[in-house]
Amino acid sequence: MISSVITVKLKKLLEERGKSIFQLHKETNITYPTLHKMASGKGEGISFKVLEKLCEKLECFPSDLLFYEPNTAPQTVKPQTVKVDPEKPASQPETPETPETMASEGDLLTVEQAAKLLNRSPRQVRTYAKEGILKGKQGKQSHWFFNPADVEDCKRNIG
Repeated sequence: MISSVITVKLKKLLEERGKSIFQLHKETNITYPTLHKMASGKGEGISFKVLEKLCEKLECFPSDLLFYEPNTAPQTVKPQTVKVDPEKPASQPETPETPETMASEGDLLTVEQAAKLLNRSPRQVRTYAKEGILKGKQGKQSHWFFNPADVEDCKRNIG
């Protein structure tokens, strides 16, 4: 994977024009901290409005302010922890349980699917699950999943 680095050459342009960050702040009404971050290379982004003001006051083009350099350094990939069932053969490792894999197994319904079957809002379905009215399995990040039979039972019980 190749990522890129875009740097702002504001400090260089200010030096070439004999201006300070403070002067530019006064002329453009761009906040001093924003200009300081950009000049020191610590900025994380720039709006078109700010870019337009800078180009206008420094009499330059965006290409004079921004520099693009591809970063060809290899990116590191964070290793993923995988649960292994000792009963399963090593050739078929168990994948981590995520909302996507749980829903794709076909035997569980998402909150949205259960809500549609119950003719209720997803928020109400989560409340049913938390209160034990609807049996469900809570996954990561508060995602809920339901057995279709349990949803049908709940549907009969709530009328």
